[in-house]
Amino acid sequence: MFDHESVSSLAVSWAPDDLSEVDGSWNGEVEDAPRQSLRAERNRPADPGEEIARLQSRIRSLQATKLDTRLLPTHEAIAPLLPGGGLKQGAAYSIDRSATLVMTLLAGPSAAGTWCGVVGMPEFGVEAASRFGIDLDRLVLVPHPGDQWLAVTAAVADVLGVVVTRPPKRASDASVSRLAARLRQRGTTLIVLGTWPQSEAMLSLSASEWEGIGEGHGYLSARRATVTVTSRTTGRPRSARLWLPDPQEQVTRVENAPLRLREEAAG
Repeated sequence: MFDHESVSSLAVSWAPDDLSEVDGSWNGEVEDAPRQSLRAERNRPADPGEEIARLQSRIRSLQATKLDTRLLPTHEAIAPLLPGGGLKQGAAYSIDRSATLVMTLLAGPSAAGTWCGVVGMPEFGVEAASRFGIDLDRLVLVPHPGDQWLAVTAAVADVLGVVVTRPPKRASDASVSRLAARLRQRGTTLIVLGTWPQSEAMLSLSASEWEGIGEGHGYLSARRATVTVTSRTTGRPRSARLWLPDPQEQVTRVENAPLRLREEAAG
């Protein structure tokens, strides 16, 4: 990660050989107490223990920054269910037949400025995507990739931050491994509709209930559903009851919704 010269530059603070460089008004004839203190501090032998501690602290801060950038933000209603609380760059996620979940996951990265792509979903609606908060100016659609869906997905993953794909058929293990290596290299997040080997997590919907029909007539206005995320590493599912969406077309947790909506959900 570091070569010898760059490591040294992290630990050593620069001080000029001639203190006149610090203050051009000083002519070298009079040296006041602050300058004497600065010169003494500069000439004091460095304590190896302090230098090591300073370097370790600097390295830890650099590592923390790098790790933080490995996660993409996603919707706040779903983030607590995901391993790490976000979408991992270079990883794949599976979604069980839900375009609504796809749009919910894309909304966070898109709003943060990430370019997103959708491959093999001709029914993906841009109007609905816009209502979910997806930036259409940073959205690439490839509705009909045909038999070249895997090659198209890999090509799009080379240039975009998040890619959604729906495989028309099962990919070979070798093809999956090559795509996984490309995702890690590019730092691209893959969201697959359907099962996918090596997925970081599987997201699914259950117990879905629509609102608004009334006595056999009316308009669908809201939906409540249980979202379950099963992590590959732990195998333990996490679930939450969400509005997907609520009557204001917002995705929220049922327990965080206005009191009227919570009463309707309970009753």
